[in-house]
Parts: sequence; structure tokens; C-alpha cells
Amino acid sequence: MLELDHIVVAAPSLESGLGHVRDRTGLDLPPGGEHPLMGTHNHLLRLGADEFLEVIAVDPAAPAPDRPRWFGLDRPLAGPRLAHWVVRCADMAVARPRLPEDLGPAIPVTRGDLTWLLTVPEDGALPMEGALPSLIQWTTDPLPPTRMPGAGAELLSLTVSHPGADQISDWLSPLLGDPRIRYRTGPCSLSAELKVGDRVVTLQ
Repeated sequence: MLELDHIVVAAPSLESGLGHVRDRTGLDLPPGGEHPLMGTHNHLLRLGADEFLEVIAVDPAAPAPDRPRWFGLDRPLAGPRLAHWVVRCADMAVARPRLPEDLGPAIPVTRGDLTWLLTVPEDGALPMEGALPSLIQWTTDPLPPTRMPGAGAELLSLTVSHPGADQISDWLSPLLGDPRIRYRTGPCSLSAELKVGDRVVTLQ
């Protein structure tokens, strides 16, 4: 029912986030665009066939939104980090009731000609500190990740560490049969292994 859609680096600024990814992976992410609803902007890079890496930050040129920003971006960030992950569904009305209330309601979002539904908590916080993924339903065809620029990189694994990792696994495993995703009990963190050319790199 669910598939991995993208992983998210949250950053105090786009420049710092892009530098964080470049220093650890050698990858440069092309510009994405602006999100008027949230006052944020991003850069995006396709991973494999239909997944992607996102760097997102508050857009200093945008007016402040009338609600808390997503991905916890209203809270002070010590620096860029791999903060969250997002899984996609074909039908939000079917998938959303099977996941915890921590995800928040699904809201309609636009960026240019793209439209989608995304679960966002009312306070904008990351669900379970980012360990529990947000849920997305793309309402644009073809699937937008397939149209993004790529660099021959692919995701090999995503390790989700959290004190409640067993509970997260229990919620997701019946819906998300992806052997690359690993759940580990411990302090909250995300770690992704990427294949970039003939190298394997780690992004945290």
C-alpha cells in the first residue's frame, strides 16, 4: 500500500543544507521551487527511478505563513541534518486511517504546476521527531519524482533509530514492504546509505 517517496534534509538555509549534502555525498541538488503555503523553498534530486532527496529551508524572501511551517522548520536548527522521510500512497482516504494520529491531517499543497496531499501536524512538528514518516499522495500525473533530474544515485538503505522503533515498525511493516528500511531502538536519528557512482556514502 505504501512506497518510499523521499528523504528530507532540513536546514537553517538552503545554502547550508546543500553544502551538507555535497560534503557528505559529492552530490549537487538542482533547484526545486517555493511553497507559498509554508514560506519554504527546496532543492531536489531524483534517487533511482521514482524516489528523491530533498533539501528544504525557510524562504527568507517569502511572507510568514499563517500557520506553523512543516518539517519543524519554525524551531531553531543547530545545523542541517537528515530529519525526516516521506512515504506515498495511491489513496490518502484509505491509507491515512491506518496510521497514527501523530501524522496530523492531510492538507492540499501546490508548487508551480504540482499538486499533492501531505500529512502535516497542526503544530508543524516532525512526527515522533522525524522517525515516523509523513504520508503523501501525488495528485499530478505522471509521478513527479520520475521527472526530476538525477545524478545516477540511488538509496541503498534507510535506518530509522528511535526509542519507539518497535512500535513504528509494527505500524508500518504491514503497509510498507521495503527491505531497505531498518528500524533500530536508540536515540532518534536517520541515516541513509546512498550509492553514488561506484561509492557508497552515508547521509545523516
